[in-house]
Amino acid sequence: MRNAQRMRRIADFVILFACVAGMEACQLGVATTEGQQPDAQANTAAPQEASSLVIENDAELPETYPHAQYQVRLRAHGGVPVLHWRLEKGALPSGIKLEDDGLLHGQPERTGEFQFTVSVRDGGQPQQAVQKAFVLRVRSALIVNWKSQAHVNGNRIEGSVEVSNTTADDVDLTFIVLAVAENGRATAIGYQHFAMRRGTIAQELPFGETLPRGGYVVHVDVVGEVTKKNQIYRERLQTPSALQVTTTP
Repeated sequence: MRNAQRMRRIADFVILFACVAGMEACQLGVATTEGQQPDAQANTAAPQEASSLVIENDAELPETYPHAQYQVRLRAHGGVPVLHWRLEKGALPSGIKLEDDGLLHGQPERTGEFQFTVSVRDGGQPQQAVQKAFVLRVRSALIVNWKSQAHVNGNRIEGSVEVSNTTADDVDLTFIVLAVAENGRATAIGYQHFAMRRGTIAQELPFGETLPRGGYVVHVDVVGEVTKKNQIYRERLQTPSALQVTTTP
């Protein structure tokens, strides 16, 4: 009897040990499987795509004036570096050029409204490209018009002009009027030199002088200088034909 009881206790212990061992194996198996899941998820993560390429600058670029230094950086966001810019259609003002890196710079040579389209391309594979149309206005810095066109009054040639300073600066203004005779000799019949404030509109500048008998073409020259910016603006008027002085002084 005692032997039978001892054998049952031994059998129960063996069964218990086997169950415990089996549970540990299962737990180990579960832990190993769970530990592998993050790696599997990391390996299957999809790569991010490059964002869309967009030109940021407004369609209307900052205005400028003839012979003034001009510099604007065209900018874009998105895409894959490096970005490359070029003119696609239209025309830039004479004296202005667009660099590959998007720098628009130079000194425009004449007034006008210039419309053009540029493109930018990125360095991705496949490559992204986008275009945008722009307007750049080159305005007269100094506006000079006849107030009273040059004319003969007895033995004098006289008249007046209106001058406007439309720049953002005060200018050192020189106003000179020459009467050029048929033999090429020039006589000054008007001169002023003064500081003209920005925003001055249609300031009248008169001229006139007694001259010998003969024919004269009148030249009006207006020069404005902004020393701090090393900028010079020039405008000119001229009579279409010679004015005849027939009265002796």
